[in-house]
Amino acid sequence: MDIPRIFNITESAHHIHNPFTPEKLATLGAVLRLEPGTRVLDLGSGSGEMLCTWARDYGIAGVGVDLSQLFTAQAKLRAEELGVADRVEFIHGDAAGYVADEKVGVAACLGATWIGGGVAGTIELLAKSLLPEGIILIGEPYWRQLPPTEDVARACNAESISDFLLLPDLIESFGDLGYDVVEMVLADQEGWDRYEAAKWLTMRRWLKANPDDDFAEEVRARLTSEPKRYAAYTREYFGWGVFALMAR
Repeated sequence: MDIPRIFNITESAHHIHNPFTPEKLATLGAVLRLEPGTRVLDLGSGSGEMLCTWARDYGIAGVGVDLSQLFTAQAKLRAEELGVADRVEFIHGDAAGYVADEKVGVAACLGATWIGGGVAGTIELLAKSLLPEGIILIGEPYWRQLPPTEDVARACNAESISDFLLLPDLIESFGDLGYDVVEMVLADQEGWDRYEAAKWLTMRRWLKANPDDDFAEEVRARLTSEPKRYAAYTREYFGWGVFALMAR
């Protein structure tokens, strides 16, 4: 049980597996006004940077669940490195359908809403682990501007223009599901560059270390095409943000 190998390769050096910088992640924790002892559930927790730094900086405790064996191992090492292993736990497993044994004050899914079949299903899943008056965090892409054609949308790694919404429409959709948007923190261009461009050096070094690997041809093709594709499409059309929601 694991994520596709290409992600374990391209994001193996990432601490944060989305377009947030460490500063944006810290800002998110600050604007939520987290109290020490708050329990946080993070579905699709990646390498654990959110839970680990929030445990260090804000005194939270929590559980992260991720399908990647590599990222889960990295998260456990990060918890040890930051001295918070007694407060955060990382589970290698499928986050789809995961419900916490103990209700939490914050239930999050940052950039992995496929675990619930989309935004609505992921919100429904997170709500099952949430205390009354708790906060749901959803990290989700949106269109900064609508792609002019379906081909452009596919070049942004979407299947269709209809896969994502413009920011005002995304915010409105949370209200349609019965939630107030009580905070949001949006990624900026620097965050996108750091998330995407960091993959290129990782791929180049992986290719040097693994020239005879059966996967090398695919990694080489991706390294050749990704810088231009990202600059022409994702960087121009895609936004990403984390939205804090409370049930009405």
